[in-house]
Amino acid sequence: MYLYRAVDACGQTIDFLLSAKRDAAAARRFFRKALKQAHTVNQRTLTLDKDAAYPSATKTMKKAGELWRFAKLRQVKYLNNVVEQDHRRIKRLVRPGLGFKSFHTARRTIAGYEILAMVRKGQVAAIPANHMPAQATFIVGLFGIAT
Repeated sequence: MYLYRAVDACGQTIDFLLSAKRDAAAARRFFRKALKQAHTVNQRTLTLDKDAAYPSATKTMKKAGELWRFAKLRQVKYLNNVVEQDHRRIKRLVRPGLGFKSFHTARRTIAGYEILAMVRKGQVAAIPANHMPAQATFIVGLFGIAT
């Protein structure tokens, strides 16, 4: 399984996707999901690891008009340090729980870890603690999990 994660320059989690394969189709699916967020329009720079699927995925999305045509793709090992440092917390939580029985269980558990990390980083502070519909909308909007 492969965990795709998007983090902005300030270290705030944008989105994540757990995929069974790490290919161009999975990369496009992740980019589409992350770019649906209201604050991720017209990204100037995408800093990624050196996965060979990313250039073909971004090229296809630029041709289709799904990705801003001036978006720059940077695949430099040390420039994605913000993502790697943020991902460290999630790895620390996932490692003891390896051996998930199903993909569905892994996806739900990692979604919970991601939500807790976002709460810890203060990303959910705008949602009132006693406003359940707003909290449910937030969770469904980010992770596609019905409460």
